[in-house]
Amino acid sequence: MNKFLSAALLATLTAAPAFAGGTHGGGHHDEMEVGKPGEAAHADREIAVTMKETDDGEMIFEPSSFSFTKGETVKFVITNAGELEHEFVLDTPERNVHHKELMAKMDMEHDDPNSVRLDPGAAGEIVWTFSNPGTFEFACLIPGHYESGMSGPVAVLEAGGTFTAGTVKKVDPKSGKVTIKHEELVDLEMPAMTMVFRVADDAMLDQLKAGENIEFVAERVKGKLTLIALK
Repeated sequence: MNKFLSAALLATLTAAPAFAGGTHGGGHHDEMEVGKPGEAAHADREIAVTMKETDDGEMIFEPSSFSFTKGETVKFVITNAGELEHEFVLDTPERNVHHKELMAKMDMEHDDPNSVRLDPGAAGEIVWTFSNPGTFEFACLIPGHYESGMSGPVAVLEAGGTFTAGTVKKVDPKSGKVTIKHEELVDLEMPAMTMVFRVADDAMLDQLKAGENIEFVAERVKGKLTLIALK
């Protein structure tokens, strides 16, 4: 084996996601920093994700960000609606940058439970348990795609937020916002009032109707008041 191939093989092996007590390449069931594989039967919610290109040359994910609670198991249903191959990878921003740099040097295709690579028109799923709080990232690491806009933040918040009672006044699916007349937001130290909130994912909007009484948990996500849990 020549020196170039030896170096490439070593780089590929050392780039493997760090699983606690696990190995790379054999079907992972141990925990990564971003979490661990979950079971579809135990998913707390299902989120549709679309990957595509835009007319102005960008490559995007829809939704463009996520917010979850520690311990949540999420089923991502991912569709490639574009004309190019794309992938969806969950990891830390640092590890995604490292993988992206390696992929710029050689054609590598991920085969891990935290990722899926799809041809145009294809669909796939990832079921993931977010077992650690922190800020993570989803991205497409195919050369040039990350730089064209294919990345977004994943905020995983500590469980145990205080639920607040409120009444839905307006739902705006186009903007991804909901107006709620609510009681005091204890965790955020905000008095009772009527406010506009973003939602952690678009699927929440389907659960909200004007005039409905709800209980919810809100957090600041990227500086914006955001609903992260409903009941």
